[in-house]
Amino acid sequence: MALYENVFIARQDVATTQVEALTTQFSELVASLGGTVSKKEYWGLRSLTYRIKKNRKGHYTLLNIDAPAAAVKELERTMSINEDIIRYMTVRVDELEEAPSAIMVRSAEKSDRPGGDRGDRWGDRPPRRERSRFGDEGGAAPVAAETGEEA
Repeated sequence: MALYENVFIARQDVATTQVEALTTQFSELVASLGGTVSKKEYWGLRSLTYRIKKNRKGHYTLLNIDAPAAAVKELERTMSINEDIIRYMTVRVDELEEAPSAIMVRSAEKSDRPGGDRGDRWGDRPPRRERSRFGDEGGAAPVAAETGEEA
């Protein structure tokens, strides 16, 4: 049997529980056709690079599959019929990674930083200088509108 990685994107208006149900349904389909799903990772609701079928976001899920080609073909056919799936991609790989994927590692690092997932956005940037409305740090005195004299 061959090894595959499958990533699918579900619509943004689908609930997380429904995405989990879809993942389970796809895993059972692969198992019924003689394969196994060794890893399931839900990557969360993420922004899409461009709109796909009027969606700006999608629920991403990764499946590591060890199955015959016929099982993967049936899995892709089922995904293409399902209206909740907006994109999917299956890639044949030489070996499956048992460790968490790069997406999961990066999201764990973000949550460990102070300030939550946003972190320190400005890094070591010096504080912004205060500027007055009339120039740099108090600069020239404002001029009276009617007389043209300094105020």
